[in-house]
Amino acid sequence: MTVTDGSLVVTDLRVEFDGFVAVGGVSFDAHPGEVRFLIGPNGAGKTTCIDAITGLSKGSGSARLGGQELLGKPAHKIVRLGVGRTFQTASVFDELTVLQNLDIAAGLHRSSLSLLRARRGVDPAIHRALEETGLSRELATPAGILSHGQKQWLEIAMLLVQDAKVLLLDEPVAGMSLDERTATGELLGRVAATRTVLVVEHDMDFMRRFASRVTVLHQGKVLSEGSVAEVQSDPRVQEVYLGTAAAPSVMTIGREDD
Repeated sequence: MTVTDGSLVVTDLRVEFDGFVAVGGVSFDAHPGEVRFLIGPNGAGKTTCIDAITGLSKGSGSARLGGQELLGKPAHKIVRLGVGRTFQTASVFDELTVLQNLDIAAGLHRSSLSLLRARRGVDPAIHRALEETGLSRELATPAGILSHGQKQWLEIAMLLVQDAKVLLLDEPVAGMSLDERTATGELLGRVAATRTVLVVEHDMDFMRRFASRVTVLHQGKVLSEGSVAEVQSDPRVQEVYLGTAAAPSVMTIGREDD
């Protein structure tokens, strides 16, 4: 696949904690136009990978966004390079409205002087993010009373108004209803048309429905990679998930704590 300015290319990523190898030489890539999934059993190293990419954990090897090396840079500089990240619990300001949350996010790349000026209207980027995430009717709603799914969509909208080139989403559909999971998958497809989307997920039904490509991690290494059909039919993947080469249609996974 062609590498673009918005492509994320991870090569031989290693993360160690006091001699314990949490991620041992992982390589994968993600590109605009696809919804890329990173899956694996508990302790496989999925979240640790994105912690390293976003500067929250120290890693060696390489993680490049276009021509920029991310590893070794402080987290705030990685954000400014266009890498956005969500966590398993949505990080929004509950007491503020949807508009106020997005206005704060939109100010990330503005100068201090511009933030002090009176606002002449709603930033067009905010309108676009509201439409893309289906939150246009919630402009004045306090974030704290949004549904669980809507909070996750607001967090994605906050990344969109920051003009993130890469969205790293850590279990975005955990705790969602079936309708919310479907709406989230459709949202990620829209976002991925112009941005790189990498999803860390334990919901295999969600992965089967919406993944373009999948990398399976096990014990800090890449076990398998390919399309949904390819990884589900891989006997190594079936062995890791079920302890036997069972039918891929029943492949499931527990929650992620690594």
